[in-house]
This record gives sequence, structure tokens and C-alpha cells, in this order.
Amino acid sequence: MRPRAACVLLPILLPTLLGSCAFGAYLSPQTALERRVNGLYEGIGVGGTGRVPYRLTLTIQQREGRASAVLVNDESRKSYAGSGTFKATGNGGALELRFFENGDQHRANLHATIDGTKISGTLRTVLLGKELLGYVVDLNRVSDSTVVPGAAVPTPQPVPTQP
Repeated sequence: MRPRAACVLLPILLPTLLGSCAFGAYLSPQTALERRVNGLYEGIGVGGTGRVPYRLTLTIQQREGRASAVLVNDESRKSYAGSGTFKATGNGGALELRFFENGDQHRANLHATIDGTKISGTLRTVLLGKELLGYVVDLNRVSDSTVVPGAAVPTPQPVPTQP
């Protein structure tokens, strides 16, 4: 009798069991802190060579304690890819990032804290593996997206038909 009862109950319970699988599709893959912190930041670094405008696109992974970023020096138009650690604390956290130019040339280290929508810390240039010049950086969040504001995605134009 048991095998027959299972055959009768399975079609009845199957939609309920499969429907609960769809619930996981509605959970956000990001934590609340990641949604608050990830995004585009802009600001100024002040150091021995003067004031330098910077733009930082930041992505953190709170659970793994990792961070990745792209730093753009808006004055020289150079960009640097960075990765490092993130330690959550309250409304933000602590960042330790290493930045590279052309993928293999270590150029700078960022030691900073995130508090709400602001990143504050020190960006130090690196030469021969040693930290040298330091810039005090203050960056403010301008977008919660990793897409640069104003960057338009080109729309494809229709292909003309030829007779």
C-alpha cells in the first residue's frame, strides 16, 4: 500500500516542492552593506605634488572579506586595477587595496575607511616595492552603480535592406 500512496501523493506535492525552489531566486546576492558601499566615488587627493582628482569604482564582497576597484587619476587619465581586503565595521569598513598598472606594475596602496558614503584614507605611491609619496584622499559616493554616470550604451542602428 505504501508505494501506491507515494504515487498518488507525489503529483500533489510536486508543485509545492518545486514552487519553494523559486523562492531562492528572489533573494538578493548582495548583502545590505554591499549594496550601500559598492559604487562610484569621486574626490580629491592632496599630497606633495598638489591636489589630484580621483575616481574610484569599488566592489566589495563582505562574506569573503575582499574588495576590488578601479582607480582613475582624472588629471593624468591613467587607470589602475586594484584588489585587497575589506573588513566590515558598523556603517562601513576598512579597505586595504593594492593598485597595478598594466596588470603587473605595482603602483600604489590605498589604506582607507568607509563611513556611510565617504572613503577617507591615504593613497601611497609604490616604487621598487616601497611606499613613498602619500596623498590624503577624500572620496564621496556619486553613484550606487558600477557604471560611470553619463556613459551611454550605444544603441544598434537598423541595417538598411538592399533590394
